[in-house]
Amino acid sequence: MGRFRDLAEARIRDAIEEGQFDDLPGKGKPLVLDDDSNVPADLRGAYRVLRNAGLLPEEMELKKSMVTLRSLIAAAVEDDERARMESELRDMAIRFDVLMQRRRRAGLNLGRYRSAVASRLFGR
Repeated sequence: MGRFRDLAEARIRDAIEEGQFDDLPGKGKPLVLDDDSNVPADLRGAYRVLRNAGLLPEEMELKKSMVTLRSLIAAAVEDDERARMESELRDMAIRFDVLMQRRRRAGLNLGRYRSAVASRLFGR
């Protein structure tokens, strides 16, 4: 992944030199990295513990893997390798959709979702 990282860094440097980032909203302001306003208030503590431990919910880990895989596909040179990764990405996308559907259903039954989160966190 060294070549990919070098390529990404070079493109970022070029974009900075060309001024493509000069008019972005929030320029010069600190990033809000711990915005948990979309997490239900009673789950924020548990999510904060998970985040501080370097853990993400399963769907976010999967989404992170999908972003990485898309970058690798874009940098792939060999067609058979690209095809293999695209197949893997399709499988991940299906799994992500299933997880999100479960989360939406759990939103209808928030008590069950809270219990599932608590059991994952505390083994209850």
